[in-house]
Amino acid sequence: MKKRDIETREDVNLVVSTFYDKIRKDVFLGPFFNKVITDWPSHIERLTSFWETTLFTTKKLEHKYYGNPLEVHVKVDQENNQRITQEHFGNWINLWFETIDGLFEGEYASKAKHKAQKMSTFLYLNIFQARQ
Repeated sequence: MKKRDIETREDVNLVVSTFYDKIRKDVFLGPFFNKVITDWPSHIERLTSFWETTLFTTKKLEHKYYGNPLEVHVKVDQENNQRITQEHFGNWINLWFETIDGLFEGEYASKAKHKAQKMSTFLYLNIFQARQ
């Protein structure tokens, strides 16, 4: 059966919500996220805006994301005694791909995976550099 593509904020929210449900239960990644995030509904809403802004660059959006993901991730690494590794990012990207592939396919689904790969590399390299 052919799946449809990511088309709306509701679709993005489904991806983000499903993904973070997996993250929260994951024995390797969950402890990092569950320690830092105390308001999950707010976090899901913020990340939905982030991914909606990231994916739909040509659409006029009601909820645009204005934030600094690098700053947040560097802080999380510092709060966890600089224990975030490349393996954490690998597991994160695998769960992201698994989530998208389970729900959607198409141009925006592929874009979401490509953007996540680029972002994870960027974040990891800059987190490592911030440790210097």
